[in-house]
Amino acid sequence: MAANVAETNAKMLDTGKGGFHNPRENDYHIRFNDVKMRAERISKRLPSAPTVKNVADRAGVSTATVSRALSGASSVREPLRSRVLKAAQSLNYRPNRAARDLRVRSSRAIGVLIPDIENPFFTSVVCGIEDVLQKTDYSLLLANYNEDPEQELRRLEVLRAEGIRGLVFAASRAPSALYAELEQAGVALVAVSRVPPRLRIDQVTVANREGAHAATTHLARLGHRRIACINGPLVFTTARERQLGYEEALQQASLEVDASLIVHGDFRQAAGHAAMQQLLVLASPPTAVFAASNLLTLGALQAIHERALEIPQDIAIVGFDDMPWAISLRPPLTAVAQPAFDAGRTAAELLLARVREPSLPCREVVLETRLIVRSSCGFEKSGSARTPAHREGNP
Repeated sequence: MAANVAETNAKMLDTGKGGFHNPRENDYHIRFNDVKMRAERISKRLPSAPTVKNVADRAGVSTATVSRALSGASSVREPLRSRVLKAAQSLNYRPNRAARDLRVRSSRAIGVLIPDIENPFFTSVVCGIEDVLQKTDYSLLLANYNEDPEQELRRLEVLRAEGIRGLVFAASRAPSALYAELEQAGVALVAVSRVPPRLRIDQVTVANREGAHAATTHLARLGHRRIACINGPLVFTTARERQLGYEEALQQASLEVDASLIVHGDFRQAAGHAAMQQLLVLASPPTAVFAASNLLTLGALQAIHERALEIPQDIAIVGFDDMPWAISLRPPLTAVAQPAFDAGRTAAELLLARVREPSLPCREVVLETRLIVRSSCGFEKSGSARTPAHREGNP
């Protein structure tokens, strides 16, 4: 031990200031100062990040006007808003959202809560929302609850803890009471696709009833008399409206609404597969089927192929929600197209308007659907039939 201490002391040099200096410390300081000098030279060469004042100078307005324009405040009108946005874009300005949130004690986050991230409809909705938000200084917080009401509640609690300014959502079969609490707390809410009960909020849906009616009418006009319906849970407005359109079309074609030809499950592929299997073993199976969602359609097709049935010779099929893969099927699938991307865009626009002006009356926007006729029903000529045009009103 003594030898080690002596050896250590022998390597220390008297600094003349009442202490000792380690030669290794000197090397360290040399290296540190060298790195520091190089970092300073690099920082001088790099351009500094543009500030709000830079944007204000470029646009010829005050910094307060820049802040209001970038936040989407209604007090900044066109063409002034466009001038500010153009100036910010030309400078490649990026707002420091965290600093702003601390300053004004408000969040710049918008929550999006969807039931099934694997469902192409909802992923398209999210893309539409993002397309709008990326032009603002709001960020998107995405949560998926996997069609599970308990997960829905947990995701909502997380989003509330994040202090979201608004929420676009599609509720579960048992919507959480937390939606109402968020609304009462001043969080802007917009329901998309599924309209929850007892909430007077902005809504974006599609013409479900009209789309289902067009699909079923098409099958009836081709001579089918036993037309089945594979649908989701009737607790959802989408399922109720699509079944209503299906039943109305049958009645208008003087066809019986046969309860044995209507099968409900969830909106997953497995449910479509099970429903189609159930229908195919009936004593008098259907000659055509209307599947009320994209994943239900996939499941129905799986069951049809497993039994080596030919489409449309043995059974015709129409799906609700046209997907990119529909034209790749053999034969190509006749489907009701719904504007998922536009639904997302519209929901985001309604939400931002609600954040800016909380006192606005509640609005319901219904986007049109369109029947795209291909070959899965035995009608070879490609074409389409539109449902009534986009409409907007109070819920």
